Amino acid sequence: MANAQLKEFRRTPAAHLAGAMEAARVVGPRSVALRELDSPLQAGLRAKPGSESARALESVLGFALPARVGEVAGRSDAGHVLWLSPDEFLYVDPSDTSQAAVADLEASLEGLPGHAVDLSANRTVFELSGRASEELLEKGCNADLHPREFPAGRAIATQLAHVPILLHRVDQSVWRLFPRASFADFVARWIMDAMTEYRQSDVL
Repeated sequence: MANAQLKEFRRTPAAHLAGAMEAARVVGPRSVALRELDSPLQAGLRAKPGSESARALESVLGFALPARVGEVAGRSDAGHVLWLSPDEFLYVDPSDTSQAAVADLEASLEGLPGHAVDLSANRTVFELSGRASEELLEKGCNADLHPREFPAGRAIATQLAHVPILLHRVDQSVWRLFPRASFADFVARWIMDAMTEYRQSDVL
């Protein structure tokens, strides 16, 4: 079956909660909103930095792999790479739901150590935004999320409500959360529950 046909039947792990997430949106001075991205491309990359394998991947990506903990390379609205470990990375492209780029990344490593593997079904990606987004995350995340320690363009592995996630701060008030697909329902419901207090009229 062609990719276009498969895409027609593909459902994200929290698709059944799309209406609930939209209904939970809060506007005003304590705004917060949650949505699930539509099957963005995710690929696991392994290559030793500075090696021929890394250079091969970088030639396809068009930019250098991130070099240190928390670093993100590339543009968040297109292809970008999150640092996971000294030789492990996650490539994400929210503008590409076809998974076509994985073949190019794989081909670049032919005969070289390392790998590029399609992990698009492994995690879902939630986007949390709004003025209250940082405060909401602090309710269930032990990481220091203050912009001084966690500026835009940074990503870490952490936990939210005891669920392992990757957390990427895209902008001052925009975050992307990467839980395993099996935790998508729990994470979405936990966040929506945490959003309810910002709907109260006495919250300024």
